[in-house]
Amino acid sequence: MKLTKARIKELYADSRYQTYFDVGLFIVLILGMHYIYLPWNEADYWPVTDQVLSLFDKASALLFAQSCRVLNFLNIDITTYEQTVFVINKEGTYSCVAVAPECTSLKQWVHWIVLMLIFPGPWKHKAWYIPAGLVVIELTNVVRIVGLLLVQIPFPGSFRFAHDYFFKTLFYLVIFLMWVLWVEKFTHPKKKKPEKESVAQ
Repeated sequence: MKLTKARIKELYADSRYQTYFDVGLFIVLILGMHYIYLPWNEADYWPVTDQVLSLFDKASALLFAQSCRVLNFLNIDITTYEQTVFVINKEGTYSCVAVAPECTSLKQWVHWIVLMLIFPGPWKHKAWYIPAGLVVIELTNVVRIVGLLLVQIPFPGSFRFAHDYFFKTLFYLVIFLMWVLWVEKFTHPKKKKPEKESVAQ
């Protein structure tokens, strides 16, 4: 059977296949943005190199300040130098996290914005859901920086594993869960079943 545009729309309208289409589109958009972003990064964000690098610097300074505020709120004894946070671990030596421009969540912001702009759903809700998602992603990044420091107190030398496997995965898990919420509540909202009229006894 020839898979025409009309046939695809027909299949997408069928609730039995919607999940497959939605998940497939999610994967394509996330991977597509990832492989578009990589060469753009290698090209130093041409043709807006200065603007993007300046944005990275400002975002990393903000992330550093936010993370330090959370650590102070948690009464964690920290030492800072430039944009690096140090803490004494269980071995009595220093462990640290350097908040570099690469640590910012700007890449994840781009992923989220493109995903939500392309993915089906009502624009009146996208107008507030996209900014709300950006806030959640930024808060997730603060949790990541704080978590990377705290995990090194009982487990010195665990930075690489925590950074590469746990907290990097956390970013995309949060984006995925926000996307699932969007699909369930706005793309394919479940219609309320009409209440049955009560029968007089």
